[in-house]
Amino acid sequence: MVTKETLDAYWRDNRILMYVILLIWFAVSYLAAIFASSLNSITILGFPFGYYMGSQGSLIVFVLLNYFYSMKMNELDKKYGLEEE
Repeated sequence: MVTKETLDAYWRDNRILMYVILLIWFAVSYLAAIFASSLNSITILGFPFGYYMGSQGSLIVFVLLNYFYSMKMNELDKKYGLEEE
């Protein structure tokens, strides 16, 4: 049986992870667009960084965020004894 304290700790860790993921998502989605003209002075693979983030970089970051979130949630589930069989 899972105790209330265990569930509270689980959800606290889950919220922290979610806030970090959302902060990264916000930075990639909105801040990269806001600062695109400044980012264009940096070149990645022959393209200006602002253009690269808009065309490919943000998509790569979003896929990596999904993968990272899935891995971390599996770790949290195991840590608190809530994993699926």
